[in-house]
Amino acid sequence: MRAERRLGALAALLVLSVGFYLLWNLRAPFGFILGLRAERLVALVLVGAASGAATMVFQTLIGNRLLTPGIVGFDALYVFLQTLLVMLLGGAGLAQLPSPLLFLGETACLMGAALALFGLLLRRGAGDLIRLVLTGVILGVLLRGLAGFAQRLLEPSEFAVVQQASVASFNAVDGTLLPFAAVALLLALAGALWLAPALDLAALGRIPARTLGLGHDRLVMQGLALVAALVAVSTALVGPMAFLGLLAASLAQQLVTSHRHVLLIPAAAVLGAAILVLGQFVFERLLGLQSALAIVVEFAGGLVFLALVLKRRPR
Repeated sequence: MRAERRLGALAALLVLSVGFYLLWNLRAPFGFILGLRAERLVALVLVGAASGAATMVFQTLIGNRLLTPGIVGFDALYVFLQTLLVMLLGGAGLAQLPSPLLFLGETACLMGAALALFGLLLRRGAGDLIRLVLTGVILGVLLRGLAGFAQRLLEPSEFAVVQQASVASFNAVDGTLLPFAAVALLLALAGALWLAPALDLAALGRIPARTLGLGHDRLVMQGLALVAALVAVSTALVGPMAFLGLLAASLAQQLVTSHRHVLLIPAAAVLGAAILVLGQFVFERLLGLQSALAIVVEFAGGLVFLALVLKRRPR
């Protein structure tokens, strides 16, 4: 019951954060201002929840609490895709594309690349997940190098377009994309919760889980497909955020203190959303800043990563 109460407290924190963000210093015209705030709020909640839940599932499948889905090169693929689009279409041509078409195309490319990588490397079973991680790291380095080379060939104005798209931003979220993202992310989160009992067994390790009758290899493919969907949609919506999920998942494990993923996954999702909403409230409402949130969240996540690495004892 203690874990359930803590999850309830985290949910209450998110509700309070939402209330502060929507109502703080609200002035006329109320409807117009609330509409703008609500649009940005939905994006914050969706991205935060997706990042936290995806990282929690990914860490369980990989069996390592130091890794995030970004380790397999999602952010590098996104930046490379943006660079390629600007090279082919130009900055003006890219801006003329319908936003839903561009969003769905980017999401499909990210998911397709991730599923192709997972299927290729795990076609003989999910026992060699370390090879998957190492291959993702190498592909990420390769894609970053190709994107950097291509960016050197761009005009300064087009390079600025790529740079702007390469950093997560909640200041110019297209409201027409939110329904698509919300449906996709809610379905993926529901799928993750459906897999929660199996993830409890998978956390014991591949051999113990298979001994207890779990179809571990099938679970890994299902879980990675959900992770790919969560990360692809959130990245295509606002841009890459590599360490947000690590921050949310680490805090969820410390605060909830449970091994049940039916509690850990919602806790990570709620914490991810709360971190973004509270952070945006502080920087936008209290400090009057517009673009510092993603940088500060990534910095905090990087510090958490270093703390986890230094805390980890060598075997």
